[in-house]
Amino acid sequence: MKTFAVCAILAAVFSMTACDWNPVDHQRFASHLQGTWVSEGLGWYYGTLEITFDRITISGYGIQQTPEEGNDNKRPFRQFIKGVPLVGFSEEGDRTNGRIEGLIFIEDFGRPVSIPYIWYELPLPSPPFGHIQFLRFYFGGERETLRRIEK
Repeated sequence: MKTFAVCAILAAVFSMTACDWNPVDHQRFASHLQGTWVSEGLGWYYGTLEITFDRITISGYGIQQTPEEGNDNKRPFRQFIKGVPLVGFSEEGDRTNGRIEGLIFIEDFGRPVSIPYIWYELPLPSPPFGHIQFLRFYFGGERETLRRIEK
C-alpha cells in the first residue's frame, strides 16, 4: 500500500513536470504590481486598486464621476464590480528603459478581460530618496495614472 502511494505521488510530480505546467506562474500578479495604487486624480475619475498575489480590488471609479456631458466609455474599470476582490493575473511584455509594459487580466463573470498597462518608476530627488512607482492605463483614449503608496 505504501509503495502504491509513493508511486502515485511520483507519477503526479512527473506528469506536472513533463507537461511544464505550473499554475502559480500563470495565475498571479507580478510582484511589481502588488500593493496599493491610488489615482493621481488629474482627470474626472478617481479610484484605488489593491493588488495582491491573485486578486485585485477596485474602489472608486463610480458612474457618478462621469461628467453630465461626458463619455462613460472613458471611465476606468467601469465594467468591473467595485469593492470586491476579483480574480486576476498579469503577463509581462516589453521591459525597456526602466519601464514594463504588459497586460493585467481581471475575471469578469468567469472570463478574463485584458487591460494593457505601463509600469515605471522615478527617483525621488530628496530624502528619503528611493523611487516612486506609477501604473498607467488607457480607457477610451484617456490616460489614467496611479501611484503606488506604501502602507
